[in-house]
Amino acid sequence: MAEHRRGANLPSIGGFNRTVVLDAVRRSPDGLSRVELAGRTGLSAQTVSNVTRFLIDAGMIVESGTIVSGRGKPRTILRLEPGSRFAVGVHVDPAVVTYVLLDLAGTVVGSTTTSTPTADDPEQVVRTMASAVDRLIADAEVDRDSVLGVGIASPGPIDIDAGIVVDPPFLPRWRDVPLRDALAEATGHPVLLEKDVTAAAVGEMFLAGESSTRNFAFVYFGTGFGVGLVIDHEPVRGTGANAGDAGHLMVELGVLSGTPDSAADRGEVGSAVAPERLVGIAASRGLDLGVVAPSDVEAVDRAWDALAAAIDDGDQTALELAADAGTVMGRAAVLIVNLLDIDRVVFGGPFWSRISAAALPAARAAITESPLLVPKHPVTVVESDRGADVAAVGAACLVLDAALSPRASALLIRR
Repeated sequence: MAEHRRGANLPSIGGFNRTVVLDAVRRSPDGLSRVELAGRTGLSAQTVSNVTRFLIDAGMIVESGTIVSGRGKPRTILRLEPGSRFAVGVHVDPAVVTYVLLDLAGTVVGSTTTSTPTADDPEQVVRTMASAVDRLIADAEVDRDSVLGVGIASPGPIDIDAGIVVDPPFLPRWRDVPLRDALAEATGHPVLLEKDVTAAAVGEMFLAGESSTRNFAFVYFGTGFGVGLVIDHEPVRGTGANAGDAGHLMVELGVLSGTPDSAADRGEVGSAVAPERLVGIAASRGLDLGVVAPSDVEAVDRAWDALAAAIDDGDQTALELAADAGTVMGRAAVLIVNLLDIDRVVFGGPFWSRISAAALPAARAAITESPLLVPKHPVTVVESDRGADVAAVGAACLVLDAALSPRASALLIRR
């Protein structure tokens, strides 16, 4: 069972106690009684009673049946009311912008996509994205006032303090775009900006429920390769919120090196598994994915769909290529596991999800069977079940996590 956050009984921190209780209920799909909440959170029975009354009045939790346990009065079960609040997630990708709407339980209740604007005109970018957000909420027939905010997952680097997308790869005209504040003004919702790999890790952490682990690495494979980290239930952002750029890790490339002495060749994992490069290798191995210019991100994406279809059809060349890519990414993950002594590695991302059937077993073997693996404890290697929209879902979870998860900083008494 996951470790639950502990509350406090001081009247000055009622907001913190609300998130403690709500977080405990959210992580328990079968619901909890008030007595169980007091035991899990460390709050007094009176505090739990006051907090749950507030959350019920706010519509965020509901009383749902009773249970009889020994003598005494039956206990009323409290459960989350998923449809009481919502969050929007936006993932900016060179080929497409993905939008999702999540309810309070983290379930996707609506999604849509738009072509990625060129950012020649920042105002047009904001208008396009704001219109898509408004349409997403309207199509889901959700009350705008129940939307907690909008999260944006963007390729790095970002300036999180200023809310600016600084200079993402494959988006040459997206330089110094003040996306956060402009989108907040256009939509009327609070907006959070996060690097895509960190957003994906936050989503995985938030949606894990009672199976949540304290420490894990999220290996993100999209247009680029990155690693989102969660240590002691907190995402690692770094000084400038740009942590996770792992593409420069040096690993043995094996057959992906492209040289005769491939077994000994080492190189950067990000360059080795770049989707446009792998599409080129597929062509050199005789797999027809169409004519693709490496700089054409939309053509690369279409070719990747063709690669996924070939994998589904059991094409041996496609299966071997995906396995080779999984092996190289797994070797990079070993370095992270050794560095941080973590026991869980999660793979995901828009390009990963389409090759995972062949890539995941190879990545798992590259990690768990590596002669370089230092930790002696078991290392679990899994795939995120958020699919290709993992970054957008993670972006929405940024909002849910900020609103619903207990933060020690809430305990500070400001004068």
